[in-house]
Amino acid sequence: MKRADYIVSHENGRELGRGPSFTLSNRLVRVAWTVTWAIFARWTPTQFNSWRRTLLRLFGARIHPTAGVGSSVRVWLPSHLQMGPSSSLGPGVDLYNMAPIRIGSRTIISQGAFLCAGSHDISSPAFQLIAKPISIGDDVWIAAEAFVGPGVTVGDGSVLSARACAFSDLEPWTVYRGNPAVPIKARTWSETSRTTAAPG
Repeated sequence: MKRADYIVSHENGRELGRGPSFTLSNRLVRVAWTVTWAIFARWTPTQFNSWRRTLLRLFGARIHPTAGVGSSVRVWLPSHLQMGPSSSLGPGVDLYNMAPIRIGSRTIISQGAFLCAGSHDISSPAFQLIAKPISIGDDVWIAAEAFVGPGVTVGDGSVLSARACAFSDLEPWTVYRGNPAVPIKARTWSETSRTTAAPG
C-alpha cells in the first residue's frame, strides 16, 4: 500500500473552510452505509457473521470469507477496508478509515480498539483534514481499547497491549504497551503452538 498522505482535497474532498470536507457522493454513500448497518446488521447475533461480511462487501470492502466482524463494529467507509483470512474485529471496534485500513491474516482487533486513519493539520488556518492509511500485518493482536494512529504500520506478529497508543510504526514480533507505545519484549511462539498452528 502506498504510504502517501490522503489529504482531503481535490478528488477526495475539499479544503476545510471552503465547503464540506468530502464530496457529496462520499457523504451519501456513508449515510446509506450507516443506515444499512443499523437496520440490517447491528442487532444480529454472532452466528450472522457471513451476513455482516456480505453487507460490507456490497459497500466495497474486501473481506476474506473466514474473517469475523462483530455486530457493534463501526466502519466509517467500507470501501477503505481490507481483511485477510481468519482475522477478526471484536465488539465495539471503531475503524475511522478516512484512508484505507488493511488488516492481514490471523489478526485480532479486540473490543473497543480504535483505528484512526484521520487527523488535522494544526499549522493550517483551515485546520485541514489529513488522512493516512493504516497497515496491520499478519498474526497481530491489537488488545482491548488500544489506539492506532494515522499512517502507522503494525509489523507481523506484534502485540499492542490494552489501552496502549501507537503513533509510529511497530516492529514485527514485538510487544508494546503504554502511551505512547514503547517496546517491552520480543514475542515468540511457544513450541506447542509452533507444532499445532495451521499453515499460513
